Amino acid sequence: MKVFKNQTFDEERAFYGSKNILVQDCSFEGPADGESAFKECQNIEINHDYFNLRYPFWHVHALSIYDTEMTKLCRAALWYSDHIKIENTKLHGIKALRECSEVTMKNCSIISPEFGWSVYDIKMEQCNAESEYFMMRASNLKFKEVEMKGKYSFQYIEDSIFENCIFDTKDAFWHAKNITIKNSVVKGEYLAWYSENITFKNCKIIGTQPLCYCKGLKLIGCEMIDCDLAFERSEVEATITTPVISIKNPYPTSHISVPYVQEIIRDIEEGTGIVQIG
Repeated sequence: MKVFKNQTFDEERAFYGSKNILVQDCSFEGPADGESAFKECQNIEINHDYFNLRYPFWHVHALSIYDTEMTKLCRAALWYSDHIKIENTKLHGIKALRECSEVTMKNCSIISPEFGWSVYDIKMEQCNAESEYFMMRASNLKFKEVEMKGKYSFQYIEDSIFENCIFDTKDAFWHAKNITIKNSVVKGEYLAWYSENITFKNCKIIGTQPLCYCKGLKLIGCEMIDCDLAFERSEVEATITTPVISIKNPYPTSHISVPYVQEIIRDIEEGTGIVQIG
């Protein structure tokens, strides 16, 4: 690999079309204010660099990023790229990852609204994220020990698994399909409305009006805290280990086992699902 070290680049498309290079201890900033530093590149390694300019990694194939900072001015940092590895890195610009595939992330800090749209096959481990509309329309996600805070997350995602995560979010998992969430905490309002084939196993679910208008919904050994008006018009099989404030109109195919519920609301003809107490 050709090596570039301890340099500053601010020109437009500084490394356009480059292949097989290592860029280490470099900065991408300056008066020329150039964009798209690594557009149309292949086999690129980024190590301990600083990015303060826009759109650095578009159409890049085989990209590794280590110990690097992308500031809030480094917007739309990775688009249309594949076979990506990112470790110990700050991604702090809006829309940091989009239309990418085969991505592995570990020990990263994400502060990025609209992060991860239409990404396919992303593995994320031990990361922290602050975002709105996080991972919208993504698929084949595998998350472990990820903490996320922000609204409207995981909407329209498919075929994904989450383990040992903490999500503080509202309107999350809307229209999600084929999702498994294990040993995790999900806090927020209006969880997973209109979802299909979503399973929560040994999870803690916190917040108002969760899990409504769902198909193929399963809860296995889950806690539900401060949950009212749950399961409205849903098809659900649930084993709940904590009391629930209220359950509303579960569909006839439903079977809900719960130690105690303050109120069961049945005010539509179809709201006849079984609620087993005790």
